[in-house]
Amino acid sequence: MARIRMLTSVAGVDFEWHAGQEIDLPGTEAAKWADGVRAELVRTASVETPERATATETSARKPPRRRKPPAPPGP
Repeated sequence: MARIRMLTSVAGVDFEWHAGQEIDLPGTEAAKWADGVRAELVRTASVETPERATATETSARKPPRRRKPPAPPGP
């Protein structure tokens, strides 16, 4: 089962859904309704955020830039 949140009100012979209402439907049926206009999928699992990198996890330093050789003396 997938959960969708209605964005518009819809009614049929055997159902009546209002904007903002959350409905559980089979996955394929939910995908049909969740087109971003009539409804949207509701994320039930919490969103994971990456942990902050510690000082030991930083990338390697870039090698120092090479200096240009001095220009030859002019005539």
